[in-house]
Order: sequence, then C-alpha cells, then structure tokens
Amino acid sequence: MKQLFALIFFSLSMAAFGQQVNMVRINGGTFTMGSPENETGRYRKEGPQRQVTVSSFYMGKYPVTQAEYLEVMGTNPSHFREGQNRPVERVSWLDAIEYCNRLSIKEGFTPAYSINGNNVIWDLNTNGYRLPTEAEWEYACRAGTETPFYTGTSVDEAGWYKRNSQNRTHPVGEKLPNLWGLYDMHGNVLEWCWDWLGDDYPKEAQTNPQGIPSGLNRVYRGGCWYEEAHNARSAYRFGNKPTLRLHIVGFRIVRSLN
Repeated sequence: MKQLFALIFFSLSMAAFGQQVNMVRINGGTFTMGSPENETGRYRKEGPQRQVTVSSFYMGKYPVTQAEYLEVMGTNPSHFREGQNRPVERVSWLDAIEYCNRLSIKEGFTPAYSINGNNVIWDLNTNGYRLPTEAEWEYACRAGTETPFYTGTSVDEAGWYKRNSQNRTHPVGEKLPNLWGLYDMHGNVLEWCWDWLGDDYPKEAQTNPQGIPSGLNRVYRGGCWYEEAHNARSAYRFGNKPTLRLHIVGFRIVRSLN
C-alpha cells in the first residue's frame, strides 16, 4: 500500500511538473571552457580557454522535437518531416524565444523573456523555460570530459554528422547519451543559445557568463547532420542572425532552479 501511494504521488508530481519529465538536472560546477590550441578542427573563436563556473539548472534531455513544437506553436516549420520525433528545424532564434515563453505559460511558469519586436530582455529572476547560455551548453555537453567529444576523439557513437547522417536529421535519442543523460548534443541539429557571438572569450575566470552585451549574430552550438565532425565538438561555436531560419538549426530548452 505504501508503495502504491508513493507511485501515485510520484505520478501526480510528474504531471504537475509538465514537460520537466524530459528535463535533466545539471548540477553546477566549474570547468575549462573552450578548446586547447592543439585540438583538431579548432577555431580561433573557441579560445582562450578559461575557467567558468555555472549554477545548477535543468536542461532538455533532447533537442525540442517537431511534435513538441507543433503542440505549443501550432505549426511545424521543419524541412525533414518524416516522423515528428525528429528535432524541429528551420526555427529562428526569435522563434525559439517565443516557444520558451509560450511553453512557460502553458506549464504555469513565469516567462523568462520580455519581447518587443526583435528586442528581447531576459529576466534572470523568473522560473520559465529559456535557451541555455553557451557556457551552460558547453558545461552540460562536456559532462566532465575534456576531449573533443563526450565520447572521446570520435563522434560516431554520439551524434549524426555529415559522414553518417545520410543527409538528413534523425529521431532524437538514437545515439549514446553523455554522463548527464543528454542526447544529441553532438550533431543532428545545431542548437541556439542565448549569447551574442563574440570574436573570442575573455581570459579571466567567470561565473554564469551571458556573453557580450550586443552583437549581430546569436550563438549556436553542437554541429549538425550537414557538417563535418570537427563542427560537432564540445567547444565548437558559431552563430547567425537571430531572424534566420535554416534546416540545420534547432534548439534545446533549459530552466533555472529559481
């Protein structure tokens, strides 16, 4: 009987938690962000390496799928539609921001963003869904590793990229997860982050960095089905205009522990 009540309580708690069922708690810590100068495929924008501390947060176990996006936004903009368990793509950074706010309202959380046209302000004191900072993204992706991929020096077991993707996205969760239990951090689709893309990192150690205050391009991380393996490394960073929609770019959501 006690086990039955415990199971009922757990089920009700998960129902109240909403989409958090597919979220993983990432315990905060300090890591070395960026890539060493001798890492194969390294871009200058990935350095200099510096010590970064991030607070604990929740992160989506998978990138947002087409089915999830359709349920919240009422549309599926994706190019590859063979099965709605594939990651959504052809979403701009602004689309991802809007999804976060709508999902927050749907799940009973306070939206993280104030949106006025293309101007977005992040309220750090809210508990709603949001995009990860790129520091949070890299910390979560690495899961304690310092190698190019969380599987070591080869990405084949961890993600879909140009050499194994058959030129398309794939359903989420088919490759090996990292030690946090996160899937598809390497490849499949690039993932939008909060930060503006700067030329390089500051040298000094930082806590919960949010990137430069303004810019032209927002960061995306993780590589994709269309790109070579070196663009799927944990440290790889690039970006594009926040209004751009491409069939290689999707996103993953997080929540602060407010």
